[in-house]
Amino acid sequence: MEKDRLLAVILDLDGTLLDTERATKNVLKEFLARYGKVPDAEKEERRLGQMQKEAAAAIVKDYDLPLTADEFSEAIMPMYQEKLPQAKALPGVNRLIRHLHKHGVPLALASNSIRRHIETKISHQQGWKESFSVILGGDDVKHGKPSPDIFLEAAKRLGIDSSACLVIEDSPVGVRAAKASGAKVVAVPSLQCQDERYSIANCVLHSLLEFQPELWGLPAFEDWVQNALPIEPLYAKDLLGELFPHDGFAVAKITEDNASYEFVPDQVCGVFFGWAKLEIHGIFKVVVSIGWDISLGTVKRVTELRLISHINSYTKERLHLLFVGYIRKLRNEQYILEALKLSEEDVIVARDALDLPSFSHQVSSPLFAEAILEEES
Repeated sequence: MEKDRLLAVILDLDGTLLDTERATKNVLKEFLARYGKVPDAEKEERRLGQMQKEAAAAIVKDYDLPLTADEFSEAIMPMYQEKLPQAKALPGVNRLIRHLHKHGVPLALASNSIRRHIETKISHQQGWKESFSVILGGDDVKHGKPSPDIFLEAAKRLGIDSSACLVIEDSPVGVRAAKASGAKVVAVPSLQCQDERYSIANCVLHSLLEFQPELWGLPAFEDWVQNALPIEPLYAKDLLGELFPHDGFAVAKITEDNASYEFVPDQVCGVFFGWAKLEIHGIFKVVVSIGWDISLGTVKRVTELRLISHINSYTKERLHLLFVGYIRKLRNEQYILEALKLSEEDVIVARDALDLPSFSHQVSSPLFAEAILEEES
C-alpha cells in the first residue's frame, strides 16, 4: 500500500468513532412500546448509516406509526439526546485522532447525521472539535450517503483531491459512498461477521487498534511498549468461566451466554491482557483472546483466558475482566477455536507488560474496584 500515499483522513462518526449504538440501543424500543410495537432487528440493521430523514420515514412506514416522519423525529430526538453523553469513543479512536492531529494530517468528519447533532455528540469528547479542519453533516450536502457528495465536499474543503484521502467507515452505506468518491476506504464494521457487505473496501479491520497508518503513507504510531499497546480500560463483568489446567497455567473458557460485556464494544476482537477478579481465587494477571463464533449459524461472542499464575484447585466460578493492553489480532478466524488459542509469546508479553507503570496503574480502575466491592459486600 506504500504507493497509495495519502494526504488526509475523513472519518465517519456514529459507529466509527463513537459507540452511539450501544448508548442509545433501547431508545427505539422504548419509543415503539408506546404504540404496542417492537423493533425488527433485521430492518434496523439495514438502516445503519442512513440519512436521518430517510430512516425516520422508513421507521414510520415499517411500524405503521400514526405519525409523520417529522413528528416521529421531533418526538424521539430528545430521548436520543438524553443518552448521547453516555456514548464512548470506540477502541483506538482517541489514539488515532490525537496521533494524526499531532502530525498535522488534515482531518475531516463526515456524517449522515444532522450537523447540529454532530456538534452535540462531539462536544462530549475532549479535544475532538479542534482536531477536525472540516465537519460536515448530511444536511450540508444535497445527497447523503450512499451518494459520494459528503466525501467529495469534505475533500474539497480540505483542499485535497478525494483520491488522496483515506475514509474510515463502519457502515456498508458509508463504504459505498466513500468508494464512489474515489477515496481509499478502511472499513471497521459495526455489523459483526458480515465481511461480504464490506468487500469493496480496500481494507477491513475489527477495530482501530488494528489500524497501521504507515501502510497508507501516514506517520506510524510510536506508542507500543515492548510489543504491547496501552489502551483505555475495557471491562467485562459477571462472566462464568470453567477453569482447567493447561501447560502449567489455569485456562478458562467463558461458558455463560448472559455474561455482561456492557463496557466492551462489539468491535473488540483479538488478544488482550489485564486482570481477572475471580469470585473464589482472587485477582490474577490474565491474557485473553476474544472473538466471534458463527459456526452454529448465529453470531456469538467467545472468550478464552489464561491466568498468568498457578492455582491449587480448578472449578467453575464467576469472574470480572479488566483489559488494559492489546497484543495482536486473531489469526485464521475461519476456525474460531484455533484462532482463540494463546501462544507462549502472548503470555510472556502480557506478563512483562503488566509489571510496567504504563499498565500496572490501571488495576486501580474505578470500574474494577467497584466490582470487587460488590463481591465483598
